[in-house]
Amino acid sequence: MVPDHADAVVIGSRPNGLVAANTLADAGWDVVVLEAQDTPGGAVRTEELTEPGFHHDVFSAFYPLAAASPHLRALRLEEHGLRWLRSEAVVAHAFDAERGAALYMDVERTAASVAQFAPQDADAWRRWAAWWRTAGPPLIACLTQPFPPVRPAAWLARRLGAAGLLELGRLGVLPVRRHAQEEFAGEGAAMLLAGNALHADFTPETPGSTIFGWVLVGLGMDVGFPVPEGGAANLARALVRRLEARGGQLRCGEPAVRIDPRTRTVHTATGASFTARRAILANTSAPELYERLLPRDAVPERVHHDLARFEFDASTIKVDWALDGPIPWGNEECRRAGTVHVADSLDHLTAYGSAIQQGRIPDKPFLLLGQYARFDPSRMPPGKETAWAYAHLPQGAWTPDVTEPYVAAMEDAVEERAPGFKRLIRARHVLTPADMEARNRNLVGGAVNGGTAQLHQQLVFRPIPGLGRPETAVEGVYLASAAIHPGGGVHGAPGHNAARAALAAQKAPRRVRTAGTVLTRMVRSRKTDQRSR
Repeated sequence: MVPDHADAVVIGSRPNGLVAANTLADAGWDVVVLEAQDTPGGAVRTEELTEPGFHHDVFSAFYPLAAASPHLRALRLEEHGLRWLRSEAVVAHAFDAERGAALYMDVERTAASVAQFAPQDADAWRRWAAWWRTAGPPLIACLTQPFPPVRPAAWLARRLGAAGLLELGRLGVLPVRRHAQEEFAGEGAAMLLAGNALHADFTPETPGSTIFGWVLVGLGMDVGFPVPEGGAANLARALVRRLEARGGQLRCGEPAVRIDPRTRTVHTATGASFTARRAILANTSAPELYERLLPRDAVPERVHHDLARFEFDASTIKVDWALDGPIPWGNEECRRAGTVHVADSLDHLTAYGSAIQQGRIPDKPFLLLGQYARFDPSRMPPGKETAWAYAHLPQGAWTPDVTEPYVAAMEDAVEERAPGFKRLIRARHVLTPADMEARNRNLVGGAVNGGTAQLHQQLVFRPIPGLGRPETAVEGVYLASAAIHPGGGVHGAPGHNAARAALAAQKAPRRVRTAGTVLTRMVRSRKTDQRSR
């Protein structure tokens, strides 16, 4: 079969792939996006999983990073049909049937909420909210730029000064339990931070959990935890509409099976071939690109060696419910929130995280739960509710017999805090770790973050020790997924950064060493050194 040609071939229509494709199309490149599934979006999709009229976000569901991302905001997706909706309370933590704490975009409302647990925490919260207003904008810029983020880092340094940078450095390695002990007297503020840190699989004792907690809390204060009206799929649809308006192509049902690096051609399972005149951008997991798509002899042996140590984040089990009405939380603030954390205490989070680290099924899951009736009635029939919750398991620990008791434990946890919840269940749909990977190859073992966000796999260590950039050791091939810096979350940064790297490589004189050239030589040098030893 004669291959189709384009300036760039993008493998995968997940948000990073679509952001990359849009960035290249804006620069005048001819772009084709290959998607294995019949519909675009990857983990950003919406389906009627339970009953007609109940629209469920199959994987990801709320998007503070997308709303704050300079890369997604620059695409002006509202002009292509996207409309963000926000709940009254950003996120709430449900301790039991009576007690709850909530984060609001209004600092005073949050201060009042955490003050229920300790009056002095109101002033402490105001003080840290003021810190975020100073540090947050340049910090988000640092997190979404290619590594090293020179200009955002200079901006951060100007804002914080020497003393502030030292404090930030300490927060970057400080466990959130210790931070809460130092700054807050009550459980409310501590659990808002620790619960948000667990979004990235940072337990209360994990170094770095404080800064990850504040990033999500800070984003919640700045932009909320917004959702696309009608479902997550509308975010993907807006990205596709924008791409097609600029001449880009999307080919669904074309799973990439092999890359020929000599001809820069992507071969698919249907027998089709797509040759890139300039670049291939892989919105895939790192092992998928290096171990399956590229020929083994095209990849330096050291890369294979380092990838053997690549760590995926925990597995996920997700339940979607069609309900006969809104969840009857005993705490009013939990009713106002679109996102609710469900756990007893900081010790509960510690035990949960410890069990996962030990490879055991947690006795009591920590739930991340979403609900929509109060602020997006387009997702369900009148008077009903569409809700979901997920919890984690250790990688490799799931077996079919685990599903029923774990789902029962998840529903029991909600029932304890919202008596009558179970009576409202009309239908449920369960996605196991195996189901997730079967539906999306990037979700290896049900890992939703593209690899652990722990410090040993961040910055220059993501996905393997190197420069922390999208260039690979294969000329003209770029990694454009959450497997590279800055990692998981729908912010489009890996895709945008990969596209910018591809554009820069085309503009650079041949005698100038790009970051990709440097990386290639570094890796090959390590390979030679290893052989000589």
